[in-house]
Amino acid sequence: MTTQFRSRLILVLACILTWWFIDLTFTDELHAKVKSVIIDIKGISGIERDNVEKILKVPENLIEEGVVDEAWLERLERQAPRRVRRALEPFGFYSPEITSSLEKTGEDVYRFVLTVQAGKPVLVRDIKIEIKGPGSLEPSILETVERFPLLKGSRLRHDLYEEAKGEIQRKAVNLGYLDAGYTEHSVNVSLQDLSAHIDLVLDTGIQYHFGDVVFTGTPLYPESFLRRYLEFKPGEIYSQQKMAATHYNFASADRFTIVTVTGKKEAVEDNKVPVEVNLIPSPTKRVRFGLGFGTDTGPRGLIRYQDFNFWQMSHVFDTELKISKVFQGLGVRYIMPSPLDIRSYTSFALKGEHEDTKDKNVRYAQLEGAYTRTLAPGMLGTVYTRLQYEDSEAGDETTRAFMLLPGVRFAYHRYDNLIRPSRGFRYDVELRGTDRVLSSNVSFMQVLTSGELVMPLPGRFSILTRMRVGTTTEHEPPDDLPISVRFFAGGDNSVRGYRYQSLGPRDATGKVVGGRHLLFGSIEVERAIGPNWGIAAFYDTGNAFNNWSKMDLAQAVGIGARYYTLIGPIRLDLARQIEVRKPDFRIHFTVGIGL
Repeated sequence: MTTQFRSRLILVLACILTWWFIDLTFTDELHAKVKSVIIDIKGISGIERDNVEKILKVPENLIEEGVVDEAWLERLERQAPRRVRRALEPFGFYSPEITSSLEKTGEDVYRFVLTVQAGKPVLVRDIKIEIKGPGSLEPSILETVERFPLLKGSRLRHDLYEEAKGEIQRKAVNLGYLDAGYTEHSVNVSLQDLSAHIDLVLDTGIQYHFGDVVFTGTPLYPESFLRRYLEFKPGEIYSQQKMAATHYNFASADRFTIVTVTGKKEAVEDNKVPVEVNLIPSPTKRVRFGLGFGTDTGPRGLIRYQDFNFWQMSHVFDTELKISKVFQGLGVRYIMPSPLDIRSYTSFALKGEHEDTKDKNVRYAQLEGAYTRTLAPGMLGTVYTRLQYEDSEAGDETTRAFMLLPGVRFAYHRYDNLIRPSRGFRYDVELRGTDRVLSSNVSFMQVLTSGELVMPLPGRFSILTRMRVGTTTEHEPPDDLPISVRFFAGGDNSVRGYRYQSLGPRDATGKVVGGRHLLFGSIEVERAIGPNWGIAAFYDTGNAFNNWSKMDLAQAVGIGARYYTLIGPIRLDLARQIEVRKPDFRIHFTVGIGL
């Protein structure tokens, strides 16, 4: 190897090493400097801007280890005008003016700036909507056509066009015109004069009706019982909504693991669609164990046995044992579903309960027969007759009562979500009473009402108001009224800040013995945090009393945390008594099964 060759080789190696070092140093600097890419859109706002942002969204892996994907940025710079035009066309802007630039702000941020002038929009010049076929005179279809959002002279909006076009077709299908479809649907745009011509022709086809219903699988239950869940009858106009409601009824019945409800259009005869309901039942015999805790009850447990197909007649046999520090109860209930609908039933119940608190000891056994009937969607009415024997003490007062107690109850609710409602309400009203002419040893009449209202507020806030009112007619002296039907206040679900049932009239020894009347109200503001959590501030007031002119309402305020689960909310509240000489703080915590 000559000296000249060695010199040249060393020079080449030196150049390669120098270039490699410079490239590595530059790459390392780039690794350390590039942090983010920002797309800045100017000149448009509202839904148009939202759609442009969506179509130009920066991929999550654009920057890896500080290195930006420059090839993606180059493609964005080339394709941005075309993408923006495509994003604006659904809103009627077909000729926008777009300028773009890619800048590096400082040393660690790329900023892609888009300036958009939307220009003049395309306007609807002519619109023709025609309904053909047997359903062409259906009033509800024609009303839907009249509500078509695009009118002559309005800005062309493809999103509104597609939504309204689909709504007309869905209306026809839900009226039994299952073959309804568009024989013509076009939007012709002229860029020369920025105008649009809309042509829609819907052919409804024939109208279908419900045919026979066949139950398959191994439903176990009598067919007369299963037909209660149907939202339609054979011969009625075929409706997809009624099919969906039927599926929901079966799926929410807690009796089946698999539910499919299918219209057999391929087996149509005389325009009647047969329906197949396939059901795989859940185990009919179930045992459930539960544990929970509440500051009112302490630790608590539950054992429940249910047979959902007693005597193979779809009747329900339900036995439940509840145990806690202050409450013990054993009950047996027999339920016979009504053929009228899925929420109507007749029931018989036998139970015994014992409640032992600081001020009272209540023991009673009762036998009850009740009939519950659906009065309207979400509304139930119940009439019942209760036979009850009681042996109880409250303070120095003792009551031994035998009562034949008839009553009637109405309940109604409507919520947007049963697990975590943000809007809705409920109320119930109950009237009950007895008299010596019914062989009872006491006479009284009571009215009990309760209600709840939930309303959303801005910023993921909501407000919850609750009330409870009870009143008793004065047929008996206060100390003769059975303790089990007297009113008490205070506790986790009453005036928080006070011990469970520690509010009400007191005897000479200072112990709470309960009252004839009850008044309770609460206002709670909650801020949602994520899908399951919330924090709340509340104000409670209420008491039990014997005279409406001497209510002496207790008051408390507090804060709390909520965690929402499928079995209900877990609540932790810290409440403070107000307007008392020595206010006390009290923690209220409930989780798990209720008693």
